[in-house]
Amino acid sequence: MHHFHYKGQDLYCEQVPISEVAQEVGTPFYLYSHATLKQHYTAFDSAFKDIRHLTCFSVKSNSNLAILRLFASQGSGMDIVSGGELYRALKAGVEPEKIVYSGVGKRSEDLEYALESGILMFNVESTQEIQRLNEVAGSLGKKARIAIRVNPDVDPGTHPYIATGMRENKFGIDISEALEHYMAAAGMKNLLVSGVSCHIGSQLTELSPFVDALRRVKELIRKLNGAGIRIDYLDLGGGLGITYRDEAPPHPKEYANAIKPELTGSQLTLILEPGRVIVGNAGILVTTVLYTKTTSQKTFIIVDAAMNDLMRPSLYNSYHEIQPVKIAGNAKVMADIVGPICESGDFFAKGRQIQASGQGDLLAIMSAGAYGFSMSSTYNSRPRVCEVMAIGDKFYTIRARETYEDLVRGENIPDFLRKIS
Repeated sequence: MHHFHYKGQDLYCEQVPISEVAQEVGTPFYLYSHATLKQHYTAFDSAFKDIRHLTCFSVKSNSNLAILRLFASQGSGMDIVSGGELYRALKAGVEPEKIVYSGVGKRSEDLEYALESGILMFNVESTQEIQRLNEVAGSLGKKARIAIRVNPDVDPGTHPYIATGMRENKFGIDISEALEHYMAAAGMKNLLVSGVSCHIGSQLTELSPFVDALRRVKELIRKLNGAGIRIDYLDLGGGLGITYRDEAPPHPKEYANAIKPELTGSQLTLILEPGRVIVGNAGILVTTVLYTKTTSQKTFIIVDAAMNDLMRPSLYNSYHEIQPVKIAGNAKVMADIVGPICESGDFFAKGRQIQASGQGDLLAIMSAGAYGFSMSSTYNSRPRVCEVMAIGDKFYTIRARETYEDLVRGENIPDFLRKIS
């Protein structure tokens, strides 16, 4: 249950009429359901309750402090990919020893920050990164716990931009070459080799790629143990998909039931990095119709949200359901729903059968809780939108709408440009 539902003709989030939120905060805005966020986290984490595990929410999918704080209060760790995400996680009260640091391009200053903060582990992805981390840890008089992210060459059957576990992808080290990299890392005095990491992609809707990858990683762990390298952590990443349209992804219980038999008798701590599966269907983007326009070719519904607010349709040609905030009759129209940005790629839907809408009508772009605000920008000098969380019959602004002043904060006109001749 996602807690977005109609009462009569009006769309609600939990017990809050969405039109009331729009009236108070303006549009566009992101709206999240507290009940859905908590329910989805609990459903995922509890699926693995009978084995040693750590659920580390993927901060890149949604990095709002209030949302991170909610998950931290449920015992969640965090999967981060930047120093900024580490700062957010710590600011939200996440225990450092529950944070894992992934990503192919970690800067030296971010490695230092993470080491000083005392995070659990680094998922390292290249020979040079391993060497750099050893150097940085040595300069601080610390030991860095690491897992090497291996690339198992498993086709996840997802969009090529979010497939990450095949040989042609930039992520990880080829699993066939991993043993020699582990041996080299084990010989570095400032590293503590503790884990194996693997993440094959995002928005997966089948279980077999996860199981295939796990079996290949288990064989690597067997070889590492034989070489005298002890592995305590197995990081399987994230990637479990959600329903945007007609996908039928497995429930977290099904995912857990497919994974757990492969770990029978193991003493490993399993690390999981869910993101989209928890927040994707817990948030929507609400927008106002500015204009409608009909040409000889088609009808356009022009809204005040744009591709800078939600990139997924433009970037991946992704489908998001679009629903009226108020149902008004049965009239339908075939239209493109587009934003105000000066790009032909600024659209939310093309050729979509939708309720006939006019100026001032509110539309809800569904399943926007993951990779929505976190990927947004200020392109066309558009201030980023506000974020709101509903809980029961109340709602709270958890990020203020940016202002024009925010757009230029930090910019400076040097003295030589101040006098215009």
